[in-house]
Amino acid sequence: MSALLKSLGIDRLSVEERLELVEDLWDSIADENAATSLTDAQRAELDRRLAEYEANPNDVVPWEDIKASITARLKG
Repeated sequence: MSALLKSLGIDRLSVEERLELVEDLWDSIADENAATSLTDAQRAELDRRLAEYEANPNDVVPWEDIKASITARLKG
């Protein structure tokens, strides 16, 4: 673990707490960059994913299930 993580005490957090921290960090970055323009390639990929979702709306896994699976694997 890096010195920065240790100096901030992050190394003492549980896996679940670190995952929550990652989510919070990601959200803070997304909030600051909300006005950032997408490239044509990014917009095309988002459009492709949206079309795929609209064609198969039941073919998804909720974030809570994914998070629980990752947390279980990291603990095990």
